[in-house]
Parts: sequence; C-alpha cells; structure tokens
Amino acid sequence: MGKVGRILIADDEETFLHSTADLLRQQGYECDCVPDTTTGIEKLGQSKYDLLIADIKMPGNRDLEFVQDLPRLAEGTPAIIVTGYPSRESAIQAVGLPVVAYMVKPLDFKQLLEKVHIAITKSHFHRAVANIKNRLQYWQERLTNIENTMSGEGNKTTNGSLSNFLELTVENAVGALTDIKQITKSKNEVNRSICRLLNCPTKNELVGAVEETIKTLEKTKGAFKSKDLGTVRKKLEDVLKKAKKN
Repeated sequence: MGKVGRILIADDEETFLHSTADLLRQQGYECDCVPDTTTGIEKLGQSKYDLLIADIKMPGNRDLEFVQDLPRLAEGTPAIIVTGYPSRESAIQAVGLPVVAYMVKPLDFKQLLEKVHIAITKSHFHRAVANIKNRLQYWQERLTNIENTMSGEGNKTTNGSLSNFLELTVENAVGALTDIKQITKSKNEVNRSICRLLNCPTKNELVGAVEETIKTLEKTKGAFKSKDLGTVRKKLEDVLKKAKKN
C-alpha cells in the first residue's frame, strides 16, 4: 500500500507511541515518533508532515505549548490531541488552536482512523489552495510583463519567447484546475464541505486569470503574428470552458 500521508506522533508513553505508529503504518501512513516537544520541533524543521498527534502531558506540552506553536512551526498542519487525563481546562485550551480532535486514551482505533483521514484531507486541501495562490501570483507577474511588452518596454521579446511563456501559462492553468479536481474527487463528508468552499474567490480568481490571459492574447495577436499563439489561446479557451462547466 502506498503512503497516504505523513504523521508525526509525539508522546512520552512508549507503548502508546510505537503501537499507534505501527497500526497507522499498516493503513499506509508514514509515521515518525518522538518522546517530547524538543525532538518534535526538530522533526518539524527537517520534514513536512500532514498531521501531528500529540499527548498533552508529555514534556513541553503540558499547557499545549507545542500545539500553540504549530502554525509557526508548520503552517497548515493540523493536530489531534490525545490524553489519558481529560479535563475541561485542556478541552477549552484546545479551542482556537489547529486541533481537529480531542481524544481520550485508550483510543478507539477506528475513531482515530476517521479523525486522521479528516485531518489529512484538510491538510492536503490547505496545500492545494496555497499552490493555486502561488500560480495566480505567477500569472499576474507574467501578464504584467506582457503588458509592458505591448507598451514598448520589452521590444526585445520575440514571438518564440512569448509563445514559450504562454505555453507555460497553459500548463499552470491546467495544473491549478487539476488541483481543484483532485480536491473535490472524493465523495466523503469532508470533501463535500471542501467542494462548497470552491464557490469562494479561489476558483473565481483562477477563472479570471485564464480569462485575462485570453484577452491579452487577443490584444497581442496583431503585434505578434504567430500560429503558436493562436494554438495557445485555443487551449486556454478549452480549459476555461471545462472549468465553467464543472
């Protein structure tokens, strides 16, 4: 079974630490184990994880300091808190933190798997949105370059170099739309919620960026007469039609 997510488990109770990791590995998850917060921070600095599972009473996390620092240490990484000593105070502390579940030992492994799946789905969604935002920023910068070329500030730009850039833009457009398709592919309850979120500006901005690129191609077709540019515009128009249909 291929790896379906990377999990960092932090707990000073050795039996729980390694038995939980072994069970999750059997489900395809890649797990690293640490006995305290100090080692956990080192691991987060060395690798990217999709989820942190942390015990409250372990050294360095008695007041949830480790989880409080998680957004700074690994932005977008959610946490599942586990404890053998549940209290109202610790439950209240978890509110407002990147915590997707508060679970009491001994854990029901089936419930843990459900929470892990939800948490990692959210983690993957967060990263996909970040990738889309980066692509949108890239498009904006490149479109500004094309506008400068049209106004005479980039006279050295050739049909070939402009065509190469636009081909790369098409690849980014397809890549961003593929990210969205992968996010919404699953039919579980979490992904249905994510699908509703795609009515937010992220998708609208993506479609807008493609439309803006097509308009720029229309403007430049007189100045840069090239069959390649026409082909690129056609590809973008096809991508846009599919995006609006979905």
